[in-house]
Amino acid sequence: MTPEQAVAEARKAELRPVYLLAGEERYLSSLVLGELRKATLGGLDLGLNDDQFDAGDADADTVLSAARTLPMMAKRRLVVVRSIERWEPKGEAKPDASPKSKGSALDRIAEYAAAPSPTTTLILVAGKLDARRRLVVLAKKDGFIVDCEAPSRNMLPSWIIRRAKDRGKTVSPAVAELLADIAGPELSRLDDAIERLSLYVGAEVEIGEDAVADAIVGVKPSSVWELVGAVGRRDLGTALAALARIYDPKDRGLPLLGTLAWSMRQLIKFQGATARGLSPPDAARHAGAPPFKAGELAAQVKQLGARDLERFLLVLADMDLALKGGSKRPARATIEASLVTLCRRSRSDDPVARA
Repeated sequence: MTPEQAVAEARKAELRPVYLLAGEERYLSSLVLGELRKATLGGLDLGLNDDQFDAGDADADTVLSAARTLPMMAKRRLVVVRSIERWEPKGEAKPDASPKSKGSALDRIAEYAAAPSPTTTLILVAGKLDARRRLVVLAKKDGFIVDCEAPSRNMLPSWIIRRAKDRGKTVSPAVAELLADIAGPELSRLDDAIERLSLYVGAEVEIGEDAVADAIVGVKPSSVWELVGAVGRRDLGTALAALARIYDPKDRGLPLLGTLAWSMRQLIKFQGATARGLSPPDAARHAGAPPFKAGELAAQVKQLGARDLERFLLVLADMDLALKGGSKRPARATIEASLVTLCRRSRSDDPVARA
């Protein structure tokens, strides 16, 4: 099941006796664990029915003893075991998924999960487990495994939209793309950005592009378009001057990089849509921009051209790698060098090269 489905079960108090939270995205496992804990122990938690273990410090027998203990002055007992991947036998080439296999800690947990105590919620947390383990096979078969892997980059915008909806806010797909580019794939950072934006817009329902620029990036989209336009004209002086106005040394230019990547994707989507015959306003909608920006997008596409749009993305990818530890060069120098590369004429534009 998905983390959202597990949270929905918890909020409806439809608890299963066992949950396996499997995946390396800690934000998701923490979110699900918090909801399951609240649903199991209720508002009055006296600490009498809450057992917490780490597989590196506890053995399976201790955990199972706690799981089979009846709750005290409550309906349910909560037993949480973290890092159960530490119980995986080392050096075992082929884990045995047969129910007759026995002996390992994970096997004994699997035996318990097949016939669990109805008054206990046992939550097993694992970063990564071999899918052939009896416990994993059983969890998939009986539906108590919760996929806590981070969503792919393509799925981040829809995740952002859902998290904003949970807070009573709406986010357009284009703004969700912008947030994904700025905050990156780390869900805790993304959720923090959504929380800050929700507080920033206050009573307003929609989180717009301007709110992201003010509260998260600190860079107005108009300033970024000025930078993009200077690159399109091969005007290095204006591009460097625009960079000087919007570069913030505190964030090493990463939000600016995210905004540039988002802007480039809008241009590429717009260019592709117009090439397929869509009108400029419809192409702008396809790119995630309001129709009144169609003229601005068309002018940028005309300046840059399809070949340089692709080249721009490749340079941005190299810049991303360098800014995130791939280079010892100072962050601003890295961005300036990238602008020099972008403003340099490509061979297809150079009349000497064509000759």
